[in-house]
Amino acid sequence: MTMTRVAWFQCSAGVAGDMVMAALVDAASRAPQSGRSTNGTVGVGAPVDRAPVHDVVMAVMSATAAVTSVPLANAAPGHDAGPVLEALTFEPVQRCGVQATWANVVVHTHDDPSLDHQHTHEHEHERRMDASDTAGPATHDGLHRPARDVLAMIHAAGLDDRTRERATAVYGALANVEGHIHGIDPAEVELHEVGAIDSIVDVVGACAALEAWGVDAVVFSPIAVGHGTVNTQHGALANPVPAVVNMLARYGAPSVGLDTTMEVATPTGVALMCVLSSLNPDGVPRPGAMPPMRVIATGNGAGTADVPGRPNVVQVVIGEIDVDTDATISAAEATGDTRRAGSTAIEVCVNVDDVTGEVLAHTIDRLLDAGAVDAWVTPIVMKKGRPAHTVHALCDEARLAMVRDTMVTETGSLGVRAHVVRRWPQQRYEVTVTVEGEPIRVKIAPALGRADVEFDDAARVAAATGVPVRDIISRAEAIARDAHIT
Repeated sequence: MTMTRVAWFQCSAGVAGDMVMAALVDAASRAPQSGRSTNGTVGVGAPVDRAPVHDVVMAVMSATAAVTSVPLANAAPGHDAGPVLEALTFEPVQRCGVQATWANVVVHTHDDPSLDHQHTHEHEHERRMDASDTAGPATHDGLHRPARDVLAMIHAAGLDDRTRERATAVYGALANVEGHIHGIDPAEVELHEVGAIDSIVDVVGACAALEAWGVDAVVFSPIAVGHGTVNTQHGALANPVPAVVNMLARYGAPSVGLDTTMEVATPTGVALMCVLSSLNPDGVPRPGAMPPMRVIATGNGAGTADVPGRPNVVQVVIGEIDVDTDATISAAEATGDTRRAGSTAIEVCVNVDDVTGEVLAHTIDRLLDAGAVDAWVTPIVMKKGRPAHTVHALCDEARLAMVRDTMVTETGSLGVRAHVVRRWPQQRYEVTVTVEGEPIRVKIAPALGRADVEFDDAARVAAATGVPVRDIISRAEAIARDAHIT
């Protein structure tokens, strides 16, 4: 069992990017005073001077300021940048009687002050967008950004590694979905609502808040969606919009319909849930009901509208869960996922205190000859302080009898023991290269970028040519890398 910090999002009222960010800030404002853990993330319960809201808000402010300060490649002529982030505030509000935090993103447009606006989401979460709506599509900064430009902004912002990786993954998925919908290269997709400054703030801010909390995994409830139509910069589209339903389908995410014509699930909100949960470590529960956890904090992120009869909030519950490695393996086996499940092997062992080093070395050779995939010796101390060794051999079940008998014969032990283990061997293959006119075998592991020279071959060539063995190894490795890795 290992402890993993998880954030579970309750999306029964829908989900939008700024609601996710606001929920994480709200949770910090409600949590007990905290200190920082050894890895720099928020840790609850330490008796120090400040509450975690300071750490989370500062992380969000720093990240969003950094990404929105990156010069835009397609800024209007005569300007150094396009629309810019003027302010980001987190304000206490109530939604249907429930206390929550609302993220107010204020964007300033250089060319046309009339376009300056507060945060309205991709299509303004919880705003009515049916045929009777005459207000038109939600307002954004008006600048269409190719996906490659948004990704470049994120990469150039100097964010911490995990915040950058998460934000990049979210926007990469949005670009792929939009590219699929419009039949164009994802890198060339013009991001309208989701490419606006306020949407970029939502995604980067949410990822920065998760990192400030030290969250390793994201889980979410079924995502609520509305019906009818919504007005967008592409015109009137079905509700939920194509980007949302494609994202839900691509990630197999659970969803539930609400009897409302409001757009309760936005592309960035759904992308944050689906993409970040796909990055979870093995053993974390799939999206659905809240997993068993030790709860650390909880908070509510508010949408713009106060809807009668239903709190327009996304709730986050942050806690720690036990990740069961055995359960992960069983689930992987059930689905045929050999990458996660690995393969079984038998480790045969014996303790010996009356065998010389020469015999131990010979035993290893004999075990390998008998079919062991690996064999090794570790020093131990037995009862009464006697120095001794444990001989180990790893083998497939089909070779167990031969390996076991070899170990008994070669060590003279009165008995051995064995247990089942899991192996995750990396893909590799063997090639032969020529050095000084002689063949040398090299094992190639392309995924790891490794080339391991067979030492016995290198030693044989070194003895025949008089070249130092280290030079032979270096030359053989370089030849193999040039031909099979680089």
